[in-house]
Amino acid sequence: MLGYLFLGAAFGILLNSKGYGWGWAVLMSVFIYAGSMQFVAIGLLSGPFLPLQAALMTLMVNARHTFYGIPMLERFRSMGKKKPYMIFSLTDETFSLLCSARAPEGVDENRFLFWVSLLDQLYWVAGAAAGGLIGSLVSFNTKGIDFVMTALFTVIFVDQWENNRNHFPAVVGLGGSVLCLAVFGPGNFILPSMALIAAVLSLFGKAAEREETV
Repeated sequence: MLGYLFLGAAFGILLNSKGYGWGWAVLMSVFIYAGSMQFVAIGLLSGPFLPLQAALMTLMVNARHTFYGIPMLERFRSMGKKKPYMIFSLTDETFSLLCSARAPEGVDENRFLFWVSLLDQLYWVAGAAAGGLIGSLVSFNTKGIDFVMTALFTVIFVDQWENNRNHFPAVVGLGGSVLCLAVFGPGNFILPSMALIAAVLSLFGKAAEREETV
């Protein structure tokens, strides 16, 4: 919850610094709800109108969600009318929570997954609104504030490392990202690294999981 609130507030503050009030922060958080792309959209909105560049940038930034969606298809299959929202709300952090969290005993799993997703978005919207309001009332230097995205991903990684005995996915994710960063460079490594990680986990993930449970 705190991660979403602080991250949303950072987005609202940055958006306000470009002349867009808290209402825009709320609308973007409700209807776009893509943290990384919303931060990128701040630069697109404040720069020249280049629709083709905006479309390509959006495709590049959000293409990683394809990899998130594939392993969640089976879990969302029985969610009926909630399924479209579950697909829409599958952000990086929500994907991480849905993979690691388990419904308490006696609680319907589908309802549990739905409320986790919905609450995540509500926290994000509330943070964005608060950030927009704070930004309109207080003037301060916003340089470096977008680093909160990196900080949040680091916290999620450390949390998963500490709470799971099987570190194979984390090692593959870290190693694959570093390798692709060295090969493709900072501007082009995300999609190759996601493809590499998905391939390695598909081939060896089950075997590693079985060895861990033996």
